[in-house]
Amino acid sequence: MASVTSTYARAFTDVVVEQRLDPEKTVAEIRSLAALVGSNRELRVVWETPSIPTDQKVRVLDGIAQRLGVSPVVRNFVAVLIDHGRVQFLEAIVKQFEQDLNDRLGFAEAEVTSARDLSDDERRELESRVAQLTGKKVRAKYLQDTSILGGAIVRVGSTIYDGSVAGQLERIREQLVGSSN
Repeated sequence: MASVTSTYARAFTDVVVEQRLDPEKTVAEIRSLAALVGSNRELRVVWETPSIPTDQKVRVLDGIAQRLGVSPVVRNFVAVLIDHGRVQFLEAIVKQFEQDLNDRLGFAEAEVTSARDLSDDERRELESRVAQLTGKKVRAKYLQDTSILGGAIVRVGSTIYDGSVAGQLERIREQLVGSSN
């Protein structure tokens, strides 16, 4: 599955970059289609059933694409997946596509968890610091978790930067326990 996922994701990334499409708009469109497929069992059954002719599956896609206002490039990409019997990998392909596109465009995805909602200035400052650490432009998603007490936890890929009060207290506790042994 990994090779199927990466092959289609890389091909779609190539199209988006070469045609200079709006990356955010394209990601939003492909995500909306993937979410629809993921949440609609009947649609998955239709698109994954080999005995249903491809032209009928594509007509269903065309109706959905028109209703959602999906661009022809996104519609055509999903049509290729349907035609090649790969639509069951759509969600994984979309995740890999987002990662490939971010890598190609020099972006890092960051997940920021804070105890409270951050102001626009705080968000800009935090994103600037993460950009300095990663050497990439940052696209951040913000979450709230009051259990961290204060500060923030930033996850970029598999790297975690823990600047939370709870994290600092845990490190102090570990030092105290370590020094008493």
